[in-house]
Amino acid sequence: MNANVEEKMQKAIANFENRLLNIRAGRANPAMLNGITVSYYGVPTPLKQLANITVPEATELMVKPFDKSILKEIEKAINEANLGINPTNNGEVIILKVPELTEETRKDYVKQAKTMAEEAKVALRNIRQDANNEIKKQEYPLDEEKNYLEDVQELINKYNKIVDEKCSIKEKELMQI
Repeated sequence: MNANVEEKMQKAIANFENRLLNIRAGRANPAMLNGITVSYYGVPTPLKQLANITVPEATELMVKPFDKSILKEIEKAINEANLGINPTNNGEVIILKVPELTEETRKDYVKQAKTMAEEAKVALRNIRQDANNEIKKQEYPLDEEKNYLEDVQELINKYNKIVDEKCSIKEKELMQI
């Protein structure tokens, strides 16, 4: 029972971490391009399956497609993703210069991270609620039920702390100049 609850909580944390990766911190990170799909012979295909994405400099991403014939489609997909970055196509690779973040932009990103953290905590609370309802349905003896409920509460405390730590790390990363 607890293993199942903990597994769900771990998945909620993993989802939160993935969402945090999409918030850029003024440094180039290949994960910024994770959600981009390119029309490859009419089939929507994730960009990372069509190209090598490298970081030659701290503020630059280089996208080198395996098949050069799709350079234009990749460029178009990056433009449509509204990343706030203009791709430069030199015929061989696409170069993305990640602009420096302004103080205001940094603060907006911190707000986004905090919102995501709160959403992760809501997901954890929902998991706790489901677990508590399941425990109460089982009609355990009172002391046993109380122990199970306390175990679930200890789990949520542990995972809430993890969310806070990850959010704090992201906030420091974003505010670092």
